[in-house]
Amino acid sequence: MKTVYVDVLVAVNIFIDFMLLLCVRRCLHLRAGLGRLILGASVGGAASLAALLPSMPAPLNLTADMVFAAAVIFAAFGRASPAAFIKRTAVYFAFSFSFCGVMMFLLTLLRPRGIEIYNDVVYFNINPVLLVLLTLVCYGAARLFRRLRGSGAARRVCRVLIVCDSGIAELDALVDTGCEVKEPFSGDPVIVAEAECFAFDPFGDRGFRVIPFNSLGGGGFLKGFRPNAVSIDGAPVGNGLYVGVCSGALLGEVKAVVPAALINNE
Repeated sequence: MKTVYVDVLVAVNIFIDFMLLLCVRRCLHLRAGLGRLILGASVGGAASLAALLPSMPAPLNLTADMVFAAAVIFAAFGRASPAAFIKRTAVYFAFSFSFCGVMMFLLTLLRPRGIEIYNDVVYFNINPVLLVLLTLVCYGAARLFRRLRGSGAARRVCRVLIVCDSGIAELDALVDTGCEVKEPFSGDPVIVAEAECFAFDPFGDRGFRVIPFNSLGGGGFLKGFRPNAVSIDGAPVGNGLYVGVCSGALLGEVKAVVPAALINNE
């Protein structure tokens, strides 16, 4: 008979779920603060107590895994459209399934001591204090690496508020150092957004400005306009910019791109 320590079981799986949620946030470019990720990871840690239950049949085990995954995603990222929620849950489930598969491979090949899997829940027989210390070291190393690369603004998701004559649009946007689209006459930077981000006609009676762009997928033209006001994460941005509207060019959940120069010059 093997001994399972509940505190170790929960602590280890909180750590694992936190890492998995970071992967989901990075993969789908989602907005979620540290507190929400910890909440989601805590739900995953609580769900790991399923390891203490008797062995379940495979269909029931799979159903339970999917329910737990949905609960973790809801706690970490909040409400979303049904399609977006299913996508987030599927990506999380894929990362979790892959991690569990790697652990089972290691168990079969190397038979390491101190690692067990119960009802698809991974258990490491490790001191929780040591786990916390290792987590802090890894987090510090990641922050240091990111600082040395100087990529604080690159590839993160921000909240953009765009004020037009015909309405106000609030949307999530990916901050990208590679976005160098500019209005050809003024040279002003351009925020690129999908037409679906606007529940109204953003051009109003002003008409639009044709803005050429080039990307890895080819070139084309955007319909651009100069907004009345723009703020990024609550900080106002000067009027020297345009918004370029596209259709079907941006894939994924984030439907807008902000040049990193706008973040640096806030």
